[in-house]
Amino acid sequence: MSDKSADGMVKALGAAAAFGAAFAARKLITLGWKQVTGREPPNDPHDPQVGIGEALSWAVVMGVGIETARLLAVRFATRRMRQAKAD
Repeated sequence: MSDKSADGMVKALGAAAAFGAAFAARKLITLGWKQVTGREPPNDPHDPQVGIGEALSWAVVMGVGIETARLLAVRFATRRMRQAKAD
């Protein structure tokens, strides 16, 4: 396998890992929000019926949670692929 195709596979695996991690993180964060607040998360934080504190909290929790999950998943997946390539 050439270096270019191997790099392409690493990138593709990283993208797939990021997608899966973001999907799972969103589900877990939504479940956690329901457990902590006792309410559904805001469907549309831009809705004027949603309080500013709740909208900001949801945006921060989702942003940090999803980006953290994506970062960790991509780093893990690329590390594993590169280790497999080296072996």
